[in-house]
Amino acid sequence: MKQSVNGSELTYEPQKQTLSHCRTSPEASAQHHIGKWGRMHKAYLEEVHPDLYRQLLQDDTLDRHLTEVDERAVSMLEQLTLQMARQEGVTEQMKADEPMAWVSRMNGIRGRAEEIIRENVINGL
Repeated sequence: MKQSVNGSELTYEPQKQTLSHCRTSPEASAQHHIGKWGRMHKAYLEEVHPDLYRQLLQDDTLDRHLTEVDERAVSMLEQLTLQMARQEGVTEQMKADEPMAWVSRMNGIRGRAEEIIRENVINGL
């Protein structure tokens, strides 16, 4: 069920046996891109910190928070991947000489970097 009040669209969704109000404004949804990491953090908040999730939703700051988490995680992934590759000697020369070994090593590095992000950014506050 949808209703418009003062230019903001209010959406009510069934939640068990009640209707739950979700506040969204057209401007807010257009400004924020929530990527993979933001969606993972949202699921974490819903499951582990439902009170904080509801508060962010009520304050209409959830999308901004998730966008910030996503941007921080993407930046951290790039930095960690570069640092780990440098430390482990995975270079552009290796990429040219041994492409399959380079891909294998980079996949391992990326997997470890993603795990660090999952533990420190996504599953943290």
